[in-house]
Amino acid sequence: MISKLTGFIVSTVAYKDTSLVLNILTKEHGLIGVLARGVKSMKSPLRATTQKYTYGFFYVYYKEGKLSILKDVDIIDPFVNLHTDIILISYLGYVSELAVQVYKESEENSLFDLMIQILQKMNEGLDPLILVNIFEIKCLPFLGVGILLDECAKCGNKKNIVTINGDAGGLICANCYYNEKKVSLKAIQLLRMYYYVDVKSITKLDIKEETKKEIDSFLTIYYSRYTGMYLKSKNFLEKFKQIY
Repeated sequence: MISKLTGFIVSTVAYKDTSLVLNILTKEHGLIGVLARGVKSMKSPLRATTQKYTYGFFYVYYKEGKLSILKDVDIIDPFVNLHTDIILISYLGYVSELAVQVYKESEENSLFDLMIQILQKMNEGLDPLILVNIFEIKCLPFLGVGILLDECAKCGNKKNIVTINGDAGGLICANCYYNEKKVSLKAIQLLRMYYYVDVKSITKLDIKEETKKEIDSFLTIYYSRYTGMYLKSKNFLEKFKQIY
C-alpha cells in the first residue's frame, strides 16, 4: 500500500549506479530512509524531484524501521530563493542538519513544521540570521537544555537582569555580574521574544546589526557549551558570516 508523506530531503546517498537512498524528515514518521530506484538516470522523471532539500509529498511503499521504496513525488514548495543564493544555501544546510540532529535526540515530530516555517520565511526574504537564531532557541527544549528566560541563571533572581552569557547558561543579574560582556537591553528582551514568537505570524524583522550579533554570539556559545553538537554546516556558516 502506498503512503503519502509530507517530507523534506535532508541528504542523499548513492546506491548502485543509478539509484539513491533519500534521508527524508517527514511530518508523519520523523526521519526515514527511502530507496529511489533509477533516479540518477537522465531519463528518470523523478531526477529533479529527488535532489537534496526537496520539500514535497512523497508517495512511498512505507516500511516501518526499514528502507521504504519511492513511487512518486509532488513538489510543495521549490524554495527557489534558497537554492539560488549561496548565503541562503549555507543557512538552509545548517537548518536542515540541526533539525536532523535534534530529531535524533528527541524524536519530536513537531520539529518538522517548525523547520518548514523557518525555511518558508527565509525564502520570502526575511533575515536568515534572525530566523536561524529563532530556530536554534526553539530547538533547545527538545534537547533538554532550554534557557531560563525570566530569571538569573546563577541565583534565580528575576530582577535587575544586566546581560546574557552563554557559558553561564543564560541571564545574569546585577548581583551575580562579575566581568561578563554586557549586551544591550534589547538583546535580552529579544531573546525571550525569539522563544515565544509564532513563526507563522512573522511578517517583518527589523533588528539592529549589533543586537543581532549579540544574540547570535550568545546562542553559538550556548550550543557549544550545553548541547555537545558539532555540525559541519555550522562551521561553514560561521565562515560566511565573517566574509559577509
